[in-house]
Amino acid sequence: MIPEKGKVLVDFYAEWCGPCKAMKPTLDKFEESSNVPLVKVNVDEESEIAKKYGIRGIPCFILMEDGAEVSKKVGMQSIDQLLELVK
Repeated sequence: MIPEKGKVLVDFYAEWCGPCKAMKPTLDKFEESSNVPLVKVNVDEESEIAKKYGIRGIPCFILMEDGAEVSKKVGMQSIDQLLELVK
């Protein structure tokens, strides 16, 4: 599910989460603006992955590089914050 090679931004979310839904336009803009792939993980459907990465609040964004966690941000993020995260 989460690539082991290269850089990727992982978005941990849930369908029922209002802030997660509100992030959609920002995430669409991120995908247009960045060459870093976005991987979405539904915490309800993939609870083992969420548990593995210690997800306690959503939305949560983790920058992964070659399968290792580089940095993590919890809560709504602006496009600028997301682009800064993946720099």
